[in-house]
Amino acid sequence: MKNIFQIGAGLVGKAMALDLAKNHKVHLADNNKKLLENIKCINNDIDIFELDVKDKNAVSNFIKEADIVLLAIPGFLGYNTLETIISCEKDVVDISFSPEDTLQLNDLAVKKNVCAVVDAGVAPGIPNFLLGYWNSKLKIQSFNYIVGGLPKNPEPPFFYKAPFSPIDVIEEYTRPARMMHNGEVIIKPALSDLEMMDVKDVGKLEGFNTDGLRSLLKTMSHIPNMKEKTLRFPGHTNLIQKMSDDGLFDDNNIDETSKKLFMDWKLGENESEFTVLDIDILGEKKIHYHLYDEYCSKTKISSMARTTGYTATATVNMLLNDMYNNKGVSPPEIVGSNSTCTDFLLSYLKSRGIKIFKKIQ
Repeated sequence: MKNIFQIGAGLVGKAMALDLAKNHKVHLADNNKKLLENIKCINNDIDIFELDVKDKNAVSNFIKEADIVLLAIPGFLGYNTLETIISCEKDVVDISFSPEDTLQLNDLAVKKNVCAVVDAGVAPGIPNFLLGYWNSKLKIQSFNYIVGGLPKNPEPPFFYKAPFSPIDVIEEYTRPARMMHNGEVIIKPALSDLEMMDVKDVGKLEGFNTDGLRSLLKTMSHIPNMKEKTLRFPGHTNLIQKMSDDGLFDDNNIDETSKKLFMDWKLGENESEFTVLDIDILGEKKIHYHLYDEYCSKTKISSMARTTGYTATATVNMLLNDMYNNKGVSPPEIVGSNSTCTDFLLSYLKSRGIKIFKKIQ
């Protein structure tokens, strides 16, 4: 049994803490006492701590006895906290998806003899693992994926509920989208190239460009064509574009907008939702993966928390079991190039009811 120190107790954090506590001692920190107490009520063996992640000394003291740290906080807080964890010489798995380039911390992680795996969620995350796996086996010409976490019963005007921090969702709508086209990195506005799609298990959805490739633009720059799109129900994107055009996501309005959307987008208790992910890898073979997962009424855990959280907890176990121990900052595509790690991930998800269907032509 290892000592896992987890920072972040939101929807995804809750799922991860409860999952890891089955086999390890979990020490869970957050600045929200109510969230912590709720998780403690479910599993009294989880130790809880109130923590302000902006206080570097407090973070350093909290993780002092950690065998490994799991970081699950809003993106705008992620990079500095990750840097603090690495500076404390602690291995870490990070799903904060900070807007900064976490690969910039690689030299620090090597110097501190730390194994840090970043972006280990559903997407980025699962597509990266699978691309890394296939990249080690064949020459790839293109890589595309589409992903969305959505309510089962969408309501106007947004036809959307946020399964994670609204401020991070807004980041998807404002951060320019980078993609690889004919061997060159190109940049398009977020929300651009809107298209209607017929998605298996769901039906009609709309997809638009977001900045989901992240580390792949560096680690997989030899692949000439790569892109990612986010999925929403029809009508959502035009409404968000109007909000952006009206300046509601500008720096002077973002706090008020976030507070409003937090209420408008808040998932109701036990509200049904789903996550869908389609991945296409084209090379000497055509490989397609499809994931569809719904809210689990038995555990009362959302699909987004399941698919994101259990990918992260699988990665934690990879490091604890010494399946992967490369020093430095590793995105999932690097971890996934080790077939043992990718096989473990797929098996781990399947054991928790998350099935990923594969088709090879």
